[in-house]
Amino acid sequence: MAEKFRLLFSEREKDYLRGLVPWSISQGLNAKSAKLPPEPPTEQVQKHLGAFVTLTLEGRLRGCIGNIVGNGPLYLTIVAMARAAAFQDLRFSPLQMEEFARLEWEISVLGPLEPCPDPDKVEIGRHGLMIQKGSFSGLLLPQVPVEWHWDRTTFLKQVCRKAGLPDQAWTDPASRLYWFEAEIF
Repeated sequence: MAEKFRLLFSEREKDYLRGLVPWSISQGLNAKSAKLPPEPPTEQVQKHLGAFVTLTLEGRLRGCIGNIVGNGPLYLTIVAMARAAAFQDLRFSPLQMEEFARLEWEISVLGPLEPCPDPDKVEIGRHGLMIQKGSFSGLLLPQVPVEWHWDRTTFLKQVCRKAGLPDQAWTDPASRLYWFEAEIF
């Protein structure tokens, strides 16, 4: 991961992908049958890429769900993850109609997930982390440590906690630590 990952979506592509979030959630709120999303404007948004959709309400997390790797066109992943973040994030009750107008969202399109060669090289704001040990795993997006003002060590501990592992699990040879970058908009 020598060079910084960048997909560089155009503003038109970002606007299209951003627009899919409220479209998808409104479909769920109105219990509409599966309707096809608006036609993708470019091939870039049809690439098979991992993505997360993060929902906030009045500055507080309201839902966040994603796919780590792309197993379908990005625009369809965004549609599915937006609806899942609104209605299936087990940390929250399903989104209600009265919350919809106040909802804000962010999309994180993930670059490749790679083994982290050295935890000392993790850069706050650049790298996201995922840890796996046995049946436990946890992932934190690159923007999380920035929002919480964490240093590198705190970030490593927090990804362990997210996985339900002890704080120092990232130092355990049985653990697998991965890093990735994301385009966030």
